[in-house]
Amino acid sequence: MVAGRAFTGQEVARNRVGARSQDHPERGDVPGWVMITLMSAVLVAGLLALAGPALETMFNQAMDQVGK
Repeated sequence: MVAGRAFTGQEVARNRVGARSQDHPERGDVPGWVMITLMSAVLVAGLLALAGPALETMFNQAMDQVGK
């Protein structure tokens, strides 16, 4: 209560939305971050698909040398 007056639900909601938008002006947009995350995942999957056999061969050779 402020000065003997109770806030309505709409006033509280309006104040929360206004406070959020003013808190961090450079918060970024969710679709942009989702796009970056998906593109990164696709890039990693592509690199793994191309380099996977070579990495597996290198790993197996290293393990063979350790086992000797």
